Amino acid sequence: MAGEDRLSSLPSELKVSILSRLSVKDAVRTSILARSWHHLWTFRPRLSLGSYLDPLGDTGNINGRVASSWIERVHHVVSSLRGPLLHFALSDTFLPDQSALLQRLLYLLHSKGCLERLHLSTGYSLFDRVEIHLPSFHSLKELQLCNCRIVLPTGFQGFIGLSTLSLQFVQISNHDLNLLIHISNSLTTLECTDIKPSKDQFFSIKLSLPSLRYLKFYINCNIRTLEVVSAPCLEHAYIWNCGYSDLEKFTSLTLGLVTSVVMVSSLDLEFDVLKPLSLAALPSNFTFPGVRKLKLRLTIQTMDKRIYDAFLWLLRSMLFLEELTIEVADILSDATRVDVQMKELFSTKHNGLSCLDKTLKTLTIDMEDLVSVTSVMTRITFVKFFMLNARALELMNVVYWTDSELTLNIIEELQKAKVTTSSKANVVIIRQIENVTDNVVIRL
Repeated sequence: MAGEDRLSSLPSELKVSILSRLSVKDAVRTSILARSWHHLWTFRPRLSLGSYLDPLGDTGNINGRVASSWIERVHHVVSSLRGPLLHFALSDTFLPDQSALLQRLLYLLHSKGCLERLHLSTGYSLFDRVEIHLPSFHSLKELQLCNCRIVLPTGFQGFIGLSTLSLQFVQISNHDLNLLIHISNSLTTLECTDIKPSKDQFFSIKLSLPSLRYLKFYINCNIRTLEVVSAPCLEHAYIWNCGYSDLEKFTSLTLGLVTSVVMVSSLDLEFDVLKPLSLAALPSNFTFPGVRKLKLRLTIQTMDKRIYDAFLWLLRSMLFLEELTIEVADILSDATRVDVQMKELFSTKHNGLSCLDKTLKTLTIDMEDLVSVTSVMTRITFVKFFMLNARALELMNVVYWTDSELTLNIIEELQKAKVTTSSKANVVIIRQIENVTDNVVIRL
């Protein structure tokens, strides 16, 4: 009885906080605890529903989609809420003929008038996406949409306070995409992953966002032009070529995007971004004056002179680079050919790489995704390149799966190369041995 009294005497705000961490079904059951708990669950400010979140009972999954009765149940729960609903997430599989039911739910959420975070993931089909007409949620701060077809209704007024917009595997017209982005001019985070235009259109996107700090964009064959016209606050840009096969067109698109984010302090480039860039296309005197951190993902088996030249161009243009992370991967390939190729490209000492001579202090080379056919010599060659050229280096982290031969050879080769490296340099070899991290520290 004493325990029950203490439970009942909790402040209402604390009770609601507790209920928000329960499933809806369990939260409703608390109504029988005491009079003070009666309908208290209807004041919870967050709902996250769906088969992988809170299933709200059996979703009645039929032929890969949720039953319409389940959507009606979600609608009933939202209608029952008496307090402000601040965060709503829905993740499950819906088909186009259920669009009207979802639309009705969206209008109900809109009528609440206080929603701040909306996350919708409505399926997995690339061809049968459910259509969503977005109301103008004036209080919305974060919007994540996944696997749906987006249409902006006539008179769409945008989201005045929206700070985060994430579009993943969505279909939207070029007009609506540009309108959605630019009418929400308070964005600090913009993510566009594998977006597809309506009908036979292409995307032509110009970003002019005064508050943007984080940009994540997957470039694909549906994007004709993409340019950051103005983003004075941009700090981090993540750019990835997502299966763009027409390298001639992709060259100008990639180069135009990369060189338009010159003021970022942190740049993250995925595997194939360097692939189409030829030395002739790269501006020789171009610099990234603001970049302090660079993260680059390279595939060893596609490494050739063109990618190597683009790689050197990046290092040469980043005059004040302080931290570099390189993730190296490969697929099953001819190890002998890769060895010869890497030795030809990366066994050279270079002059004129300002960041390696003066500012690069921390380097991480992550080789966990190198498969076993890649030889020890290939891995050592890549590591040794920086020992030959990074004179200002103070810390190098070398990460890979367990390989005692590789460890011994790296230690031997690094000792040979230490005369060209900063006397302050430490090398930390990080090995994964049966899910346990084993560190070997080398003082050069």
